[in-house]
Amino acid sequence: MDYTGIQSKRITKTIDLQLVGIYTDKKTSHIDKMLSKPAFNLVKKCFKNNNFTGELGDTRTFDDQEHDSQIVFFGLGKKDKFGPLMLNRAVKAIIQKISKTNNKTISIHTANFISRTYKTTLEQLVCAIETSLYRYSFDDKKPNPKLKLCYLISKTSSNISSLNNSIAKGKAIANGINLAKDLGNTPPNICNPTFLSKEALKLKKINKTIKVSVIDEPKMKSLGMGSLLSVSQGSKQPAKLVAIEYMPMKNKAPIVLVGKGITFDTGGISLKPPANMDEMKFDMSGAGSVIGAMHACAEMKVKTNVIGVIACAENMPGSQASRPGDVVQSMSGIKIEILNTDAEGRLVLCDAITYARKYKPRFMIDMATLTGACLVGLGKYPSGLFSNDEKLAQLIKNSAHNTGDRVWQLPLYDDYFEELKTNFADIQNIGGRYGGAITAAAFLAKFTEGIKWAHLDIAGTAWEVGKEKGSTGRPVGLLMDFILTNQ
Repeated sequence: MDYTGIQSKRITKTIDLQLVGIYTDKKTSHIDKMLSKPAFNLVKKCFKNNNFTGELGDTRTFDDQEHDSQIVFFGLGKKDKFGPLMLNRAVKAIIQKISKTNNKTISIHTANFISRTYKTTLEQLVCAIETSLYRYSFDDKKPNPKLKLCYLISKTSSNISSLNNSIAKGKAIANGINLAKDLGNTPPNICNPTFLSKEALKLKKINKTIKVSVIDEPKMKSLGMGSLLSVSQGSKQPAKLVAIEYMPMKNKAPIVLVGKGITFDTGGISLKPPANMDEMKFDMSGAGSVIGAMHACAEMKVKTNVIGVIACAENMPGSQASRPGDVVQSMSGIKIEILNTDAEGRLVLCDAITYARKYKPRFMIDMATLTGACLVGLGKYPSGLFSNDEKLAQLIKNSAHNTGDRVWQLPLYDDYFEELKTNFADIQNIGGRYGGAITAAAFLAKFTEGIKWAHLDIAGTAWEVGKEKGSTGRPVGLLMDFILTNQ
């Protein structure tokens, strides 16, 4: 959809739908001069009679006969709770409702909810609109957006260059989020490790600065990636390690993003229960979010060096599959006893982390649908955050707050590392019964000595279930805010 800005006290454009956000206090001072007098009086009467509450998801539509259009009021919720998270929810509710109509021109009155007070921006608004229009299409023929033009209306004039920059940023981030959604939603018989590597190679078409290297299994073997290869050996689908390099700045250490790309996870020999196993196609969401973030960086031409590394494999219970009790050697030289083949994400990530060290990162962040334990502990709302550097952890929390893509930090006490000790190798791939998300992070931390590293467990946040079932594209928005605020 196209966007343009208007600074106006009264609408003069031909607009089909005027969208106006209202809080639960139902104040309308920001629109009293923007609507015709009959329309405004009708609105006040409705609000006075409590026909409209202003709660998230609540809408009311009025005819504005003077302008031959409709005014759609949509709830913003409570003013004291408004911020990026509520913005995303409110916009999603109204855009999904009105996008059922065809080729409409819309306007959004931004005066009361896009401001420094709420830490909301036009960039976030555009991103929220674009991601709300997302629909997955199996045959790659994405349906055209049903809305054709959006006027962003404010009471104050905006610098055209600044406005266009905000629109471009919002659309680029949304494109990255929607790409991550597409990858996650693609059926696992199509989205295999080779498919993901080809999707990464497409990034070179967006920006000539992008370089993509695909490492196959023979090369992995020569590099000593026994841990990653132990996961793929039960499948006919060969593993791929993909490095995406975006390095526009000379002599500056990069931000490195590492993603788990298990394109389907049966659990291997430690087979998962059959209920909801179809959702294990989303187990590559960490890799999908890395590709999505790299796409946004390339489209935006950010002035920051960013590296994406994704470890892609399929975890199947074939005749050559790893067994509980096997011992493998990682690229780092650390020997690992595999006690549970369903704890495979950490086995591919540890070799990816070791490989990514060669870039001498300023920061390294890995994303993985790593543990059901994180979902049990935190639910589906925040991602689990772990880090060996408190300053880095705080920077990630700042980006979570800025975007509404929430995280919650969990500890990495020495006690958890004790649970990974074994008589038969240097480390085992699971801890005890409790704190599984933490012992998984502790396992990864063993491979991060000397680098500023953080781990995001997105097992609860990477996809929705029920009637909204599908990839969320998280945490692409958080990653982009982190990259843009730490250039």
